[in-house]
Amino acid sequence: TFSNWQAVKRIFRYLKGSANVGIVYKPKYKAGELEAYSDADFAGDHKTRLSRSGAVCKYAGGAITWASRKQRSVALSTTESEYIAASECVKEIVWLKELLSEIIELQGVPCLQIDNASAVKLVKNPEFHKRTKHVDIRYHFIRQKYEDGEITVRHVEGEHQLADILTKALPRPRFEDLRMRLGVLPVQGVTKVLGGSVENMTKHS
Repeated sequence: TFSNWQAVKRIFRYLKGSANVGIVYKPKYKAGELEAYSDADFAGDHKTRLSRSGAVCKYAGGAITWASRKQRSVALSTTESEYIAASECVKEIVWLKELLSEIIELQGVPCLQIDNASAVKLVKNPEFHKRTKHVDIRYHFIRQKYEDGEITVRHVEGEHQLADILTKALPRPRFEDLRMRLGVLPVQGVTKVLGGSVENMTKHS
């Protein structure tokens, strides 16, 4: 269809404009700091009314894993959709902790940042809230990990929610700001900062 073709052309334009962009990690980044963000676009699919979850984990200043997917069931509130997205993100955090611990020495407890205050309260509440009685039990996995001390959870203002980029289309200024904060930077600028270039590195390798 015409709309699909327009979407394809938009993807091509983005790929052309981002050919010299890559994820940059800071070599002197403080060890052990694993950051995670989760977000949801409530009922974003106008046909199915399914919400979309977005999650991203950062280490050494750059994104190391990210995901954007439709939720399996229809959420009845913004809080519920955010809670489900957070639970899905925690599964990724647990997996990452196991993987990274084989490579480096992790310090501290991973912090999951959510921009919905009610969802944060639901995670920290030791008793099931009325509004989550109907939520599939698998999504309460997050509460177990919080109570076990394997993760911490805190509220973050919407403007600082990095996972927002994975839930819906954004205005260009907002998109580029979040992309930069995820460590996705022009490679040419990075090589200048590091005092070298890809060409020089190749010659001396």
